[in-house]
Amino acid sequence: MLENIRLSFQGIWSHKMRSFLTMLGIIIGIAAIIAIVSTIQGTNEQIKRNLIGSGTNTVRIQLYNGSYPIDPTYETIPSTIPVISEEVKQQILDLKEVNAVTLYHQRQDYNAVFYVDTTAAGAKIIGVDTSYLSVFGYRIEKGRGFSPTDYRLCRKVALVDQTLVDTLFDGEDPIGKTVEIRQEPFTVIGVVGLMDSFQPVIKTMEDYYTYMNTENAGMVLIPDSDWPILYQFDEPQSVAVRAGSTDDMTQAGKQTADILNKNAGLSTEESLPAQEETEDAAEADIAEGAMLGGDTSTQQLRYRSEDLLEQAKQLQNLSNSTNQMLVWIASISLLVGGIGVMNIMLVSVTERTREIGLKKAIGAKKSMILWQFLTEAAVLTSMGGILGIALGLVLARVIATLNGTISVISVPAIIIAVGFSMVIGVIFGLLPSIKAANLNPIDALRYE
Repeated sequence: MLENIRLSFQGIWSHKMRSFLTMLGIIIGIAAIIAIVSTIQGTNEQIKRNLIGSGTNTVRIQLYNGSYPIDPTYETIPSTIPVISEEVKQQILDLKEVNAVTLYHQRQDYNAVFYVDTTAAGAKIIGVDTSYLSVFGYRIEKGRGFSPTDYRLCRKVALVDQTLVDTLFDGEDPIGKTVEIRQEPFTVIGVVGLMDSFQPVIKTMEDYYTYMNTENAGMVLIPDSDWPILYQFDEPQSVAVRAGSTDDMTQAGKQTADILNKNAGLSTEESLPAQEETEDAAEADIAEGAMLGGDTSTQQLRYRSEDLLEQAKQLQNLSNSTNQMLVWIASISLLVGGIGVMNIMLVSVTERTREIGLKKAIGAKKSMILWQFLTEAAVLTSMGGILGIALGLVLARVIATLNGTISVISVPAIIIAVGFSMVIGVIFGLLPSIKAANLNPIDALRYE
Protein backbone atom coordinates (compact mmCIF):
# COMPACT_ATOMS: atom_id res chain seq x y z
CA MET A 1 0.00 0.00 0.00
CA LEU A 2 2.80 2.44 0.91
CA GLU A 3 4.53 1.64 -2.39
CA ASN A 4 1.29 2.32 -4.26
CA ILE A 5 0.93 5.68 -2.48
CA ARG A 6 4.55 6.58 -3.33
CA LEU A 7 3.97 5.70 -7.01
CA SER A 8 0.74 7.73 -6.96
CA PHE A 9 2.52 10.88 -5.74
CA GLN A 10 5.28 10.27 -8.27
CA GLY A 11 2.74 10.03 -11.11
CA ILE A 12 0.84 13.12 -9.92
CA TRP A 13 4.05 15.14 -9.61
CA SER A 14 5.25 14.14 -13.07
CA HIS A 15 2.04 15.61 -14.57
CA LYS A 16 1.47 18.54 -12.24
CA MET A 17 -0.72 20.72 -14.44
CA ARG A 18 -2.86 17.84 -15.67
CA SER A 19 -3.31 16.54 -12.12
CA PHE A 20 -4.26 20.00 -10.80
CA LEU A 21 -6.85 20.52 -13.54
CA THR A 22 -8.24 17.07 -12.77
CA MET A 23 -8.52 17.96 -9.07
CA LEU A 24 -10.11 21.33 -9.82
CA GLY A 25 -13.64 19.94 -9.99
CA ILE A 26 -13.18 18.20 -6.63
CA ILE A 27 -11.61 21.33 -5.12
CA ILE A 28 -14.48 23.58 -6.22
CA GLY A 29 -17.16 21.09 -5.12
CA ILE A 30 -15.69 20.51 -1.68
CA ALA A 31 -15.00 24.23 -1.16
CA ALA A 32 -18.55 25.14 -2.18
CA ILE A 33 -20.11 22.60 0.17
CA ILE A 34 -17.97 23.62 3.16
CA ALA A 35 -18.59 27.32 2.51
CA ILE A 36 -22.36 26.78 2.20
CA VAL A 37 -22.61 24.55 5.29
CA SER A 38 -20.50 27.00 7.32
CA THR A 39 -22.64 29.91 6.12
CA ILE A 40 -25.83 28.04 7.05
CA GLN A 41 -24.52 27.28 10.54
CA GLY A 42 -23.23 30.82 10.93
CA THR A 43 -26.63 32.23 9.92
CA ASN A 44 -28.40 29.88 12.34
CA GLU A 45 -26.06 30.89 15.15
CA GLN A 46 -26.66 34.57 14.31
CA ILE A 47 -30.43 34.03 14.47
CA LYS A 48 -30.03 32.39 17.88
CA ARG A 49 -27.85 35.24 19.17
CA ASN A 50 -30.19 37.88 17.72
CA LEU A 51 -33.08 36.45 19.73
CA ILE A 52 -31.30 35.39 22.89
CA GLY A 53 -28.95 38.37 22.99
CA SER A 54 -25.73 38.60 24.93
CA GLY A 55 -25.82 35.05 26.21
CA THR A 56 -27.33 35.39 29.71
CA ASN A 57 -29.56 32.40 28.82
CA THR A 58 -32.49 34.01 30.65
CA VAL A 59 -36.00 32.64 30.17
CA ARG A 60 -39.11 34.57 31.21
CA ILE A 61 -42.16 32.71 32.51
CA GLN A 62 -45.40 34.70 32.61
CA LEU A 63 -49.03 34.09 33.43
CA TYR A 64 -51.09 33.83 30.23
CA ASN A 65 -54.80 34.22 29.74
CA GLY A 66 -55.44 32.23 26.58
CA SER A 67 -53.07 33.37 23.86
CA TYR A 68 -51.69 36.49 25.53
CA PRO A 69 -49.79 37.37 28.71
CA ILE A 70 -51.86 38.87 31.51
CA ASP A 71 -51.55 42.66 31.48
CA PRO A 72 -52.68 43.98 34.88
CA THR A 73 -52.88 47.50 33.43
CA TYR A 74 -55.93 46.56 31.37
CA GLU A 75 -57.17 43.27 32.87
CA THR A 76 -58.71 42.19 36.13
CA ILE A 77 -56.17 40.53 38.39
CA PRO A 78 -57.06 36.83 38.85
CA SER A 79 -57.81 36.28 42.54
CA THR A 80 -57.17 32.53 42.32
CA ILE A 81 -53.44 32.81 41.57
CA PRO A 82 -51.32 32.55 44.72
CA VAL A 83 -48.19 34.56 45.38
CA ILE A 84 -45.07 32.50 44.64
CA SER A 85 -43.62 31.34 47.94
CA GLU A 86 -39.99 30.80 48.91
CA GLU A 87 -40.67 27.05 48.88
CA VAL A 88 -41.79 27.16 45.24
CA LYS A 89 -38.82 29.36 44.37
CA GLN A 90 -36.52 26.76 45.93
CA GLN A 91 -38.16 24.00 43.85
CA ILE A 92 -37.30 25.99 40.73
CA LEU A 93 -33.71 26.51 41.93
CA ASP A 94 -33.39 22.75 42.50
CA LEU A 95 -33.89 22.08 38.77
CA LYS A 96 -30.58 20.94 37.29
CA GLU A 97 -31.03 23.20 34.23
CA VAL A 98 -31.54 26.33 36.38
CA ASN A 99 -28.65 28.35 37.81
CA ALA A 100 -30.59 31.31 39.21
CA VAL A 101 -34.16 32.56 39.55
CA THR A 102 -35.83 35.92 40.13
CA LEU A 103 -39.42 36.97 40.85
CA TYR A 104 -40.62 40.33 39.60
CA HIS A 105 -43.63 42.50 38.73
CA GLN A 106 -43.79 44.45 35.48
CA ARG A 107 -46.10 46.93 33.85
CA GLN A 108 -45.73 49.18 30.83
CA ASP A 109 -47.62 52.24 31.95
CA TYR A 110 -47.83 54.88 29.24
CA ASN A 111 -48.37 57.93 31.47
CA ALA A 112 -46.93 56.93 34.82
CA VAL A 113 -43.29 58.08 34.90
CA PHE A 114 -42.52 61.84 35.09
CA TYR A 115 -39.58 64.07 35.82
CA VAL A 116 -40.64 67.71 36.26
CA ASP A 117 -42.77 68.22 33.14
CA THR A 118 -41.30 65.43 31.00
CA THR A 119 -42.93 62.02 30.69
CA ALA A 120 -41.38 58.72 29.62
CA ALA A 121 -44.30 57.41 27.59
CA GLY A 122 -44.32 53.62 27.55
CA ALA A 123 -41.58 53.17 30.12
CA LYS A 124 -41.47 49.81 31.86
CA ILE A 125 -41.98 49.82 35.63
CA ILE A 126 -40.47 46.72 37.21
CA GLY A 127 -40.63 45.65 40.84
CA VAL A 128 -37.55 43.51 41.41
CA ASP A 129 -36.11 41.25 44.07
CA THR A 130 -32.44 41.00 45.04
CA SER A 131 -31.65 38.52 42.22
CA TYR A 132 -33.12 40.44 39.29
CA LEU A 133 -29.99 42.30 38.17
CA SER A 134 -27.74 39.24 38.21
CA VAL A 135 -30.25 36.97 36.45
CA PHE A 136 -30.76 39.44 33.61
CA GLY A 137 -27.09 40.38 33.42
CA TYR A 138 -27.31 44.01 34.60
CA ARG A 139 -24.67 45.95 36.50
CA ILE A 140 -24.65 49.27 38.32
CA GLU A 141 -22.92 51.77 36.02
CA LYS A 142 -23.46 54.78 38.23
CA GLY A 143 -24.62 55.32 41.79
CA ARG A 144 -25.57 52.31 43.90
CA GLY A 145 -27.94 49.38 43.85
CA PHE A 146 -30.72 48.41 46.24
CA SER A 147 -29.66 47.54 49.78
CA PRO A 148 -31.41 45.14 52.19
CA THR A 149 -32.54 48.19 54.16
CA ASP A 150 -34.28 49.58 51.05
CA TYR A 151 -36.37 46.42 50.90
CA ARG A 152 -37.01 46.20 54.63
CA LEU A 153 -38.08 49.82 55.05
CA CYS A 154 -39.86 50.03 51.68
CA ARG A 155 -37.82 53.06 50.72
CA LYS A 156 -39.01 54.87 47.62
CA VAL A 157 -35.82 54.49 45.61
CA ALA A 158 -35.34 53.60 41.94
CA LEU A 159 -32.81 52.44 39.39
CA VAL A 160 -33.09 53.57 35.77
CA ASP A 161 -31.45 52.52 32.52
CA GLN A 162 -29.65 54.78 30.06
CA THR A 163 -32.66 54.98 27.74
CA LEU A 164 -34.78 56.47 30.51
CA VAL A 165 -31.94 58.83 31.45
CA ASP A 166 -31.81 60.11 27.86
CA THR A 167 -35.62 60.43 27.75
CA LEU A 168 -36.18 62.26 31.03
CA PHE A 169 -33.05 64.08 32.13
CA ASP A 170 -31.67 65.61 28.93
CA GLY A 171 -28.02 65.35 29.93
CA GLU A 172 -28.50 66.00 33.65
CA ASP A 173 -26.99 63.67 36.25
CA PRO A 174 -29.98 61.54 37.36
CA ILE A 175 -28.49 60.48 40.71
CA GLY A 176 -30.43 62.07 43.55
CA LYS A 177 -33.19 63.37 41.27
CA THR A 178 -36.80 62.61 42.11
CA VAL A 179 -39.08 61.01 39.53
CA GLU A 180 -42.82 60.56 39.93
CA ILE A 181 -44.21 57.09 39.37
CA ARG A 182 -48.00 57.13 39.47
CA GLN A 183 -47.73 60.40 41.42
CA GLU A 184 -45.47 58.81 44.04
CA PRO A 185 -41.98 60.36 44.45
CA PHE A 186 -39.02 58.00 43.99
CA THR A 187 -35.38 58.99 44.32
CA VAL A 188 -33.04 57.77 41.60
CA ILE A 189 -30.06 56.07 43.28
CA GLY A 190 -28.39 54.39 40.33
CA VAL A 191 -28.14 53.76 36.59
CA VAL A 192 -28.02 50.17 35.29
CA GLY A 193 -26.72 48.71 32.05
CA LEU A 194 -26.15 45.26 30.60
CA MET A 195 -22.82 43.63 31.42
CA ASP A 196 -22.55 42.33 27.86
CA SER A 197 -24.31 44.69 25.52
CA PHE A 198 -25.47 43.09 22.30
CA GLN A 199 -27.08 44.49 19.18
CA PRO A 200 -28.70 42.08 16.73
CA VAL A 201 -27.54 42.10 13.11
CA ILE A 202 -30.22 43.98 11.17
CA LYS A 203 -30.23 43.72 7.36
CA THR A 204 -33.88 44.17 6.41
CA MET A 205 -37.00 45.79 7.84
CA GLU A 206 -38.27 42.27 8.57
CA ASP A 207 -35.18 41.66 10.73
CA TYR A 208 -35.81 44.96 12.49
CA TYR A 209 -39.35 44.04 13.51
CA THR A 210 -38.30 40.47 14.37
CA TYR A 211 -35.39 41.28 16.66
CA MET A 212 -35.84 44.85 17.90
CA ASN A 213 -38.15 46.05 20.64
CA THR A 214 -39.59 49.15 18.98
CA GLU A 215 -41.68 50.12 22.03
CA ASN A 216 -38.90 50.36 24.60
CA ALA A 217 -38.88 53.82 26.17
CA GLY A 218 -36.61 52.78 29.00
CA MET A 219 -37.24 51.15 32.35
CA VAL A 220 -37.34 52.07 35.99
CA LEU A 221 -36.67 49.46 38.68
CA ILE A 222 -38.05 49.67 42.18
CA PRO A 223 -37.83 47.22 45.12
CA ASP A 224 -40.65 44.68 44.93
CA SER A 225 -41.55 45.61 48.50
CA ASP A 226 -42.65 49.00 47.08
CA TRP A 227 -44.97 47.46 44.50
CA PRO A 228 -48.12 47.68 46.67
CA ILE A 229 -47.51 51.43 47.00
CA LEU A 230 -48.11 51.78 43.27
CA TYR A 231 -50.33 48.85 42.44
CA GLN A 232 -52.13 45.97 44.14
CA PHE A 233 -51.17 43.65 46.94
CA ASP A 234 -50.62 39.98 46.06
CA GLU A 235 -50.43 40.71 42.34
CA PRO A 236 -49.27 37.63 40.37
CA GLN A 237 -45.53 37.65 39.77
CA SER A 238 -43.55 36.85 36.68
CA VAL A 239 -40.50 34.60 36.92
CA ALA A 240 -37.18 34.57 35.10
CA VAL A 241 -34.63 31.78 35.29
CA ARG A 242 -31.07 31.68 34.04
CA ALA A 243 -30.31 28.35 32.39
CA GLY A 244 -26.93 26.66 32.59
CA SER A 245 -26.55 26.82 28.81
CA THR A 246 -28.42 28.08 25.77
CA ASP A 247 -29.54 24.55 24.90
CA ASP A 248 -31.06 24.17 28.39
CA MET A 249 -33.28 27.22 28.05
CA THR A 250 -36.32 25.42 26.63
CA GLN A 251 -36.30 22.70 29.27
CA ALA A 252 -35.61 25.15 32.11
CA GLY A 253 -38.55 27.33 31.04
CA LYS A 254 -40.94 24.41 30.59
CA GLN A 255 -40.12 22.78 33.94
CA THR A 256 -40.42 26.11 35.74
CA ALA A 257 -43.82 26.72 34.16
CA ASP A 258 -44.93 23.23 35.22
CA ILE A 259 -43.94 23.92 38.85
CA LEU A 260 -45.77 27.27 38.85
CA ASN A 261 -48.91 25.79 37.25
CA LYS A 262 -48.93 22.94 39.75
CA ASN A 263 -48.54 25.38 42.63
CA ALA A 264 -51.42 27.52 41.30
CA GLY A 265 -53.65 24.52 40.61
CA LEU A 266 -53.57 25.18 36.86
CA SER A 267 -53.26 22.70 34.04
CA THR A 268 -49.72 21.52 33.34
CA GLU A 269 -50.64 19.77 30.09
CA GLU A 270 -48.49 20.63 27.08
CA SER A 271 -50.25 23.12 24.84
CA LEU A 272 -49.46 24.96 21.67
CA PRO A 273 -47.06 27.89 22.02
CA ALA A 274 -48.91 31.13 22.58
CA GLN A 275 -47.83 32.60 19.25
CA GLU A 276 -49.17 29.60 17.32
CA GLU A 277 -52.69 29.58 18.75
CA THR A 278 -55.36 31.01 16.50
CA GLU A 279 -58.02 33.46 17.52
CA ASP A 280 -60.65 30.85 16.64
CA ALA A 281 -59.11 28.44 19.14
CA ALA A 282 -59.13 31.11 21.84
CA GLU A 283 -62.78 31.91 21.09
CA ALA A 284 -63.60 28.20 21.28
CA ASP A 285 -62.01 28.03 24.74
CA ILE A 286 -64.13 30.97 25.90
CA ALA A 287 -67.28 29.40 24.51
CA GLU A 288 -66.47 26.08 26.19
CA GLY A 289 -65.90 27.83 29.52
CA ALA A 290 -69.21 29.65 29.19
CA MET A 291 -71.07 26.39 28.42
CA LEU A 292 -69.58 24.81 31.53
CA GLY A 293 -70.75 27.77 33.55
CA GLY A 294 -67.22 28.49 34.76
CA ASP A 295 -65.04 31.58 34.88
CA THR A 296 -63.76 31.97 31.33
CA SER A 297 -60.62 33.80 32.43
CA THR A 298 -59.74 31.04 34.91
CA GLN A 299 -60.37 28.35 32.28
CA GLN A 300 -57.52 29.74 30.16
CA LEU A 301 -55.01 30.77 32.81
CA ARG A 302 -51.62 29.10 32.55
CA TYR A 303 -47.98 29.94 33.18
CA ARG A 304 -45.95 29.73 30.01
CA SER A 305 -42.30 30.23 29.22
CA GLU A 306 -40.97 32.57 26.57
CA ASP A 307 -39.26 29.98 24.36
CA LEU A 308 -36.74 32.07 22.42
CA LEU A 309 -34.80 28.94 21.45
CA GLU A 310 -37.89 27.49 19.79
CA GLN A 311 -38.49 30.77 17.96
CA ALA A 312 -34.89 30.65 16.75
CA LYS A 313 -35.37 27.10 15.48
CA GLN A 314 -38.49 28.14 13.57
CA LEU A 315 -36.60 30.99 11.89
CA GLN A 316 -33.69 28.65 11.16
CA ASN A 317 -36.00 26.09 9.54
CA LEU A 318 -37.34 28.76 7.20
CA SER A 319 -33.86 29.35 5.77
CA ASN A 320 -32.57 25.77 5.97
CA SER A 321 -34.85 24.38 3.25
CA THR A 322 -33.45 26.85 0.71
CA ASN A 323 -29.87 26.42 1.89
CA GLN A 324 -30.06 22.63 1.66
CA MET A 325 -30.96 22.98 -2.02
CA LEU A 326 -27.74 24.95 -2.47
CA VAL A 327 -25.77 22.06 -0.94
CA TRP A 328 -27.28 19.61 -3.42
CA ILE A 329 -26.53 21.95 -6.31
CA ALA A 330 -22.93 22.29 -5.13
CA SER A 331 -22.70 18.50 -4.93
CA ILE A 332 -23.21 18.32 -8.69
CA SER A 333 -19.74 19.77 -9.15
CA LEU A 334 -18.38 16.78 -7.22
CA LEU A 335 -20.03 14.50 -9.76
CA VAL A 336 -18.43 16.49 -12.56
CA GLY A 337 -15.09 16.31 -10.74
CA GLY A 338 -15.47 12.54 -10.40
CA ILE A 339 -16.04 12.20 -14.13
CA GLY A 340 -12.87 14.22 -14.69
CA VAL A 341 -10.96 11.80 -12.44
CA MET A 342 -12.31 8.84 -14.42
CA ASN A 343 -11.31 10.49 -17.67
CA ILE A 344 -7.73 11.24 -16.60
CA MET A 345 -7.30 7.76 -15.11
CA LEU A 346 -8.39 6.20 -18.42
CA VAL A 347 -5.80 8.37 -20.15
CA SER A 348 -3.21 7.26 -17.58
CA VAL A 349 -4.01 3.59 -18.21
CA THR A 350 -3.62 4.12 -21.94
CA GLU A 351 -0.30 5.93 -21.50
CA ARG A 352 1.07 3.21 -19.23
CA THR A 353 -0.10 0.20 -21.21
CA ARG A 354 3.43 -1.09 -21.87
CA GLU A 355 4.34 -0.57 -18.19
CA ILE A 356 1.31 -2.64 -17.16
CA GLY A 357 2.20 -5.37 -19.65
CA LEU A 358 5.75 -5.51 -18.35
CA LYS A 359 4.57 -5.80 -14.74
CA LYS A 360 2.20 -8.60 -15.63
CA ALA A 361 4.89 -10.37 -17.62
CA ILE A 362 7.17 -10.54 -14.59
CA GLY A 363 4.39 -11.90 -12.35
CA ALA A 364 2.26 -8.98 -11.14
CA LYS A 365 -1.26 -10.13 -10.25
CA LYS A 366 -4.49 -8.47 -11.37
CA SER A 367 -5.18 -7.34 -7.79
CA MET A 368 -1.83 -5.54 -7.60
CA ILE A 369 -2.52 -3.61 -10.81
CA LEU A 370 -6.08 -2.87 -9.66
CA TRP A 371 -4.97 -1.51 -6.26
CA GLN A 372 -2.21 0.60 -7.83
CA PHE A 373 -4.63 2.55 -10.00
CA LEU A 374 -7.34 2.70 -7.34
CA THR A 375 -4.80 4.13 -4.90
CA GLU A 376 -3.70 6.73 -7.44
CA ALA A 377 -7.32 7.81 -8.01
CA ALA A 378 -7.97 7.99 -4.25
CA VAL A 379 -4.78 9.99 -3.61
CA LEU A 380 -5.65 12.37 -6.46
CA THR A 381 -9.14 13.09 -5.12
CA SER A 382 -7.96 13.23 -1.49
CA MET A 383 -5.45 15.94 -2.41
CA GLY A 384 -8.27 17.77 -4.16
CA GLY A 385 -10.41 17.36 -1.04
CA ILE A 386 -7.71 18.83 1.22
CA LEU A 387 -7.19 21.81 -1.09
CA GLY A 388 -10.97 22.18 -1.31
CA ILE A 389 -11.24 22.29 2.48
CA ALA A 390 -8.61 25.03 2.68
CA LEU A 391 -10.41 27.05 -0.01
CA GLY A 392 -13.79 26.41 1.67
CA LEU A 393 -12.55 27.72 5.02
CA VAL A 394 -11.28 30.88 3.36
CA LEU A 395 -14.56 31.34 1.46
CA ALA A 396 -16.61 30.80 4.63
CA ARG A 397 -14.64 33.50 6.45
CA VAL A 398 -14.93 35.93 3.52
CA ILE A 399 -18.70 35.35 3.17
CA ALA A 400 -19.22 35.81 6.92
CA THR A 401 -17.22 39.05 6.85
CA LEU A 402 -19.15 40.43 3.87
CA ASN A 403 -22.53 39.49 5.37
CA GLY A 404 -21.64 40.67 8.87
CA THR A 405 -22.58 37.27 10.34
CA ILE A 406 -20.76 34.73 12.49
CA SER A 407 -18.23 32.38 10.89
CA VAL A 408 -18.92 28.84 12.10
CA ILE A 409 -16.70 26.03 10.79
CA SER A 410 -18.44 22.66 10.63
CA VAL A 411 -15.98 19.92 11.64
CA PRO A 412 -18.39 17.11 10.59
CA ALA A 413 -18.69 18.75 7.15
CA ILE A 414 -14.88 18.75 6.81
CA ILE A 415 -14.60 15.08 7.82
CA ILE A 416 -17.41 14.09 5.47
CA ALA A 417 -15.83 16.12 2.66
CA VAL A 418 -12.48 14.33 2.97
CA GLY A 419 -14.17 10.92 3.15
CA PHE A 420 -16.47 11.76 0.26
CA SER A 421 -13.60 12.87 -1.93
CA MET A 422 -11.81 9.55 -1.30
CA VAL A 423 -14.98 7.61 -2.09
CA ILE A 424 -15.31 9.55 -5.35
CA GLY A 425 -11.75 8.56 -6.21
CA VAL A 426 -12.45 4.89 -5.57
CA ILE A 427 -15.79 4.85 -7.41
CA PHE A 428 -14.68 6.78 -10.50
CA GLY A 429 -11.24 5.15 -10.49
CA LEU A 430 -12.71 1.65 -10.45
CA LEU A 431 -13.45 1.39 -14.17
CA PRO A 432 -9.96 2.50 -15.31
CA SER A 433 -8.39 0.23 -12.67
CA ILE A 434 -10.37 -2.79 -13.86
CA LYS A 435 -9.40 -1.97 -17.43
CA ALA A 436 -5.73 -1.86 -16.45
CA ALA A 437 -5.94 -5.10 -14.45
CA ASN A 438 -7.59 -6.97 -17.33
CA LEU A 439 -5.08 -5.98 -20.01
CA ASN A 440 -3.53 -8.94 -21.84
CA PRO A 441 0.23 -8.80 -21.13
CA ILE A 442 1.19 -9.78 -24.70
CA ASP A 443 -1.07 -7.11 -26.24
CA ALA A 444 0.13 -4.57 -23.68
CA LEU A 445 3.79 -5.22 -24.50
CA ARG A 446 3.06 -4.80 -28.21
CA TYR A 447 1.17 -1.53 -27.68
CA GLU A 448 2.74 1.49 -29.38
